[in-house]
Amino acid sequence: MESNALLAVAIFVIAYVLIVSEKIHRTVVALTGAIAMILLGILSQETAIQHIDFNTIGLLIGMMIIVNITSETGLFNYLAIWSAKKVKGDPIKILVVFSLLTAVCSAFLDNVTTVLLTVPVTFSIASQLKISPKPFLIAQILSANIGGTATLIGDPPNIMIGSAVKELDFMAFLVNLTFICIVIEAVTLLLLMLIYRNELHTTEDLKAKIMNLKEKNQITNAKLLKKCLVVLAITITLFTMHSVLHLETATAALTGASILMAITIARDETMLTKIFSKVEWLAIFFFAGLFILVGALVETGVIRLVAAEAMKITQGNVTATTMLILWMSAIASAFIDNIPFVATMIPMIKEMSNMGFTNLEPLWWALSLGACLGGNGTLIGASANVVVASMAAKHGHQLSFVKYMLICFPLMIVSIILSSIYLYLRYL
Repeated sequence: MESNALLAVAIFVIAYVLIVSEKIHRTVVALTGAIAMILLGILSQETAIQHIDFNTIGLLIGMMIIVNITSETGLFNYLAIWSAKKVKGDPIKILVVFSLLTAVCSAFLDNVTTVLLTVPVTFSIASQLKISPKPFLIAQILSANIGGTATLIGDPPNIMIGSAVKELDFMAFLVNLTFICIVIEAVTLLLLMLIYRNELHTTEDLKAKIMNLKEKNQITNAKLLKKCLVVLAITITLFTMHSVLHLETATAALTGASILMAITIARDETMLTKIFSKVEWLAIFFFAGLFILVGALVETGVIRLVAAEAMKITQGNVTATTMLILWMSAIASAFIDNIPFVATMIPMIKEMSNMGFTNLEPLWWALSLGACLGGNGTLIGASANVVVASMAAKHGHQLSFVKYMLICFPLMIVSIILSSIYLYLRYL
């Protein structure tokens, strides 16, 4: 391996260790690593910028703006209270409906945004029923990651895969992943109901309190809500038709965001500042730095070398390679952030097509399922998990890393077994 390649690997490994250790914020690590690659001459500035996937970044910013404006209407509080009343305030049924609401929202918004909007209502409902919110929070974390797996825009790994592989559009993700995600969500909820059946009990008086809540009072701006729903419908239509219209997903998301800002807050500078300040800029710059770090591995030939070694292990067998990617992605994503892992895997899978691999489709679905579902294994496996844990800590409910893992790691393994069966029967 030449000196530049060794240097690139050293910087990448140091950055990865620092990201996992959480001693320094991951955005600072990614940007510093990216700059080091340029300063040391491993990449030129032009090449580094070419490796930043602006489609992923544009899609994230566009969807964040749409969701931030929609959250001003109170829609998500309305949905949560409405669904709690539909099941007569029964804690076990609330766990199921909140999980399903989280899963559906996560499929069409990103899962971090979904938990930021739905979890505050969970604390409110749990405190009114005088029960621990932890079972609900764990169910919502799992559901956010399962629901996010079902569509192109639900989870950052899918956004990255869809952006890297032009044939895998919004409809391809729906058609190939939605069915297995529904099966996994159903099995996960059944197991959670068994695990928590003795903890989720309350009195009839407290259930009656839930029934007295007025969900309509949660809608603070009906006029704005109508505009948001229309724009959301237009945006999702653009996603579903992007292969026909030859539009990138970022263009679809930023079109929706621009229209919504133009018709709602075009002249309100205070509101514009508020909406833009709520965009997850730390995540955006983390992605930018990460794309450059991985770009250095691509440019120096490291990724090609790793892909060749993986092909040797599986001897070019498509079934063995698919299963290796699925299980490796799941176990790795449980312990390290799935975003840098997927960023590394994408060029490796692409490289396999240059080595005589004719059908890459099962490998892409294996990477998506492994990375998105594997994130459920531990409390640091996905961004949504970290966000919910920090919200719980603020409310005085510490989510223990070990207790979470004891419940969720086995549930994650069940989801990967189901995914293995699905991939084998459908593609192999």
